[in-house]
Amino acid sequence: MAGKPPATPAAFELKGRMATLTVVRVLTPDVDALIEQLGERLREAPRLLHGAPMALDLEAVDEDALDLHRLAEGMRALGVVPVAVRGGSVSPDRAQAAGLGVLPAEAEREASQQAAGSQQQGGAAAAPQVSVPATRVLESPVRSGQQVYARGGSLVVLGAVGLGAEILADGDIHIYGALRGRALAGVQGNTEAGIFCLGLEAELVSVAGEYQVNERFDAGLLGRAARVHLDEEAGLRIEAFGKP
Repeated sequence: MAGKPPATPAAFELKGRMATLTVVRVLTPDVDALIEQLGERLREAPRLLHGAPMALDLEAVDEDALDLHRLAEGMRALGVVPVAVRGGSVSPDRAQAAGLGVLPAEAEREASQQAAGSQQQGGAAAAPQVSVPATRVLESPVRSGQQVYARGGSLVVLGAVGLGAEILADGDIHIYGALRGRALAGVQGNTEAGIFCLGLEAELVSVAGEYQVNERFDAGLLGRAARVHLDEEAGLRIEAFGKP
C-alpha cells in the first residue's frame, strides 16, 4: 500500500487586518480637479505620501457621476496606491473594474466585531482586554538624516529633533526641545494621537495621515511650545500652549 504523499507546506497565513490607509474624502466628481489638487498636495510632501495606500471616501459625492476607473488610474500615475472605496453605494463589480476593493461601513464593521466577540466561549461575551502601550524614550537629540519609529506605542525625545530628521510613532510624540524635522504621530491610524513640542519649527507634522507643512503654519506659532492633534470638525490643528 502506497504511503500518503508528504503534506504541502503552508504558503501563507491570514493574520487579521491592518488598516494603515490615508483616506481621500472625494468632494467633487470632477476627476481633472481631483487629480490636479492631489498632485499639488503630493508635491508638498512627496516622501510622506509617495506609494501610500489610499481609500476613497465617496459619501459626499454622487458616485454615479464619478469616473472611478479614470480617478484610480490618475492616482496611480501620481505615485499613490488607491486600494478601496468606502461610503456611498458603489457596487463591488464597479469597484473591482477600477482595481479597487470595498471597505465595509463603520457600523457594519463594529456590528461584525461585536457579533464575533459574543460567540466566544460558548456565546459569552469576551472580557475586554486592557493593554498599556509601550513608550520609547530617546535621551539624545535626533540628528539630521536619522529616522526613529516607536512601533506600537509613543515616543519621547529628551532633546531636539534636527532639520532633516524624521520621527514616527503609533501613539503620541513628546519632544522636550525644538522640533525642526518631521514628526508623524498615529501612523497606524490612531486619531487620538498627538504631537507635543517645546519649539515648533518643523518641516512637517502629521497625525493619522493628516499633515501640514511648514509653509502653512501660522507665523505666530513658530518657535512656540505647541500641540498638534486632530479635531473632528477642523481636521489637523496646531495650538500653542504655555507662555509665549
